[in-house]
Amino acid sequence: MTRVAAIDCGTNSVRLLIADIDGDTLTDVERTMEIVRLGQGVDKTGRLAPEALERTFTAMRGYRKLIGEGVRVRVVATSATRDAANRDEFVAGVREIFGVPPEVISGDEEARLSFTGATRGLTGHDEPFLVTDIGGGSTEFVVGSAVVEAALSVDIGCVRLTERHLKDDPPDAAAIAATTADIEAALDRVEQAVPIRDARTLVGLAGSVTTVAGIALGLPAYDSAAIHRSVIPAGQVHEITARLLTMTHEERAAIPVMHPGRVDVIGAGALILDRIVARYGFAEVVVSEHDILDGIAWSLAFR
Repeated sequence: MTRVAAIDCGTNSVRLLIADIDGDTLTDVERTMEIVRLGQGVDKTGRLAPEALERTFTAMRGYRKLIGEGVRVRVVATSATRDAANRDEFVAGVREIFGVPPEVISGDEEARLSFTGATRGLTGHDEPFLVTDIGGGSTEFVVGSAVVEAALSVDIGCVRLTERHLKDDPPDAAAIAATTADIEAALDRVEQAVPIRDARTLVGLAGSVTTVAGIALGLPAYDSAAIHRSVIPAGQVHEITARLLTMTHEERAAIPVMHPGRVDVIGAGALILDRIVARYGFAEVVVSEHDILDGIAWSLAFR
């Protein structure tokens, strides 16, 4: 048995998975998340803000204490740090905390890790899968069955699109239309590079998707076990998205499953999911709590 620690530092959140891997079995020891908004302002300035770096490093110092000694660690950083001119500051801070540098991975590698995490052990659904990981700065699309056939990362994410367009609360029709146009333009590029139409099952990952699922299930509080591998009909995705885009900040914050750090970006994240479901004609989305974190953990076991 091997104990590993996977850290995923995205645009909106930093997450930790400590797991024991024995053969083909991965057992959670600790799985936690902090909303740090590392990508604050990156779309506009091209730089990581000092306060965003400090929030991230504070969360990571807490993770370092949880991990302990003698554990294999891999830190993966995604969209915000790919885009930032001062990412060396981030790299130096992470190396100081964990003793290893973060791997600022490509969108394609991010997509492949997400696919592994989401589909390993997933049964009872038709293949090929389309795995879509809606992050803060980017969204990954991967099509495959036992192995990845094609993958693409595009720069649409809940933080990026909120900062770009959805500045009023609630947003007006023009802002929603501009956001939708950006999403559709990105989906045009995806369809040219990835055989989306071959996919039989849509698997949705990350906080925007799991939050929509929690709302659809009517949960009184966020419940990872209830959300994992739930199946949400397309009609519910559309209805919830439309409702979120008409709600005020206070109304969204009052939703029982809503994480405080997701209140202001959930409208954009839900809209991305809704456009994927509608454009490609999926009748439902299978929601997975297993994602790039699990893929990172498996990669440590294979090294």
